[in-house]
Amino acid sequence: MNVLVIGSGGREHALLKACLASPLATRVIAAPGNGGMEADAQCFPLDVENVPAAVELAKREAVDMAIIGPEVPLALGMADALREAGVLVYGPGFKGAQLEASKAVCKDFFAKYGIPTARSRTFSSAEIDAALRYVAAEPLPVVIKASGLAAGKGVIIAQSREEALDATRGMLDGSMFGEAGAQVVVEECLVGDEASITLIVCGDKYVMLPAAQDHKRVGEGDSGPNTGGMGAYCPAPVVTPEMERRIVSEVIEPTMRGFAAEEYDFRGTLFIGIMVTAKGPMVLEFNVRFGDPETQVVLPMLDADPLALMLDCAKGTLDPANVAIRSGSAIVVVLAAKGYPGKYAKGDLIGLPTQLPVNSSIVHAGTKRAADGSILSAGGRVLGVCAQAETLQKAADIAYGIVGKVQWDNKNFRRDIGHRAGVTPAK
Repeated sequence: MNVLVIGSGGREHALLKACLASPLATRVIAAPGNGGMEADAQCFPLDVENVPAAVELAKREAVDMAIIGPEVPLALGMADALREAGVLVYGPGFKGAQLEASKAVCKDFFAKYGIPTARSRTFSSAEIDAALRYVAAEPLPVVIKASGLAAGKGVIIAQSREEALDATRGMLDGSMFGEAGAQVVVEECLVGDEASITLIVCGDKYVMLPAAQDHKRVGEGDSGPNTGGMGAYCPAPVVTPEMERRIVSEVIEPTMRGFAAEEYDFRGTLFIGIMVTAKGPMVLEFNVRFGDPETQVVLPMLDADPLALMLDCAKGTLDPANVAIRSGSAIVVVLAAKGYPGKYAKGDLIGLPTQLPVNSSIVHAGTKRAADGSILSAGGRVLGVCAQAETLQKAADIAYGIVGKVQWDNKNFRRDIGHRAGVTPAK
């Protein structure tokens, strides 16, 4: 089977590695890929927002199955177009993708099917004055969200009234996020511990992967500005067996009923951001693709071939009873460019260790491959160092040992990934 992985980040490199390890794959290609993906497979140039170009590439390369990594092509209907061209696709169609593409649509879905979430109001760009009045009366901190896709930057947790009003105004007048802010969702700020729940969904059937926790803040001790994620680990102790049962009964089962009622033909990942509060699980958001960096820790926990699961999902034949989860733990430590998420240099030469311990890997995100084959930095989050072991502490020790061998003058990373699960910070 010929497989195409669409995307260029750490998530896609992790998916590519899983496909390459599968006996089902005759050939695995990627588009557009990155420096590390180019070293593992043939990569083709592609603007992931160009749906006809993706279809043309799939036809030209005789692709049997496509795995769409990022949210933007899903929101543009790429899965539908590829399916119409006869390609099996892992990823929801346009209708399902709106659950991430529009936070307003998602909140309406929560309300309709009784899914616990933060109290909120939605405002359009024609309602700036009403939105400002509402925000002025809300308790602080307050969460202001651009309803559309904003590359992971469309959520502001405003600590002051001025910040809240500026964010609301800036989103609705288009100066902050353009069309993504044409609607805003104003939410109460929930208090608790976040967890990431990953489901492989096929109609009314699903496989639930171990709960993960992401570290969003750039600095140790969860300090500094938010990033796309500085590391993750699983399983997350905050999701106890009892909490998992509540998530299934209060969140997942109503969602599956909603999918059936709304006739979603959902074949892909449903990534659920959960806040574990004193009152129970509250949903922060739905994403319709694997998380990054969560993918790097949840895929290795599958005691099954991930490509086989995604293929069954794409074909509509997923059987959750045949899927088991491994024991142990997994961790990923993200190496970012110094200065990220602010200004940072690109084009730095990176030297990688040639040999890695068993059950470890280096996943590329923001890299490019030079003409001589060397690896250069090309983004903010650049590499992910992944490891699995019988305990989270052992996995962390392996990962940080590899981090120390990566030669890169401007690398920046957190030494305390997993600290909320009792991992001792690296020295």
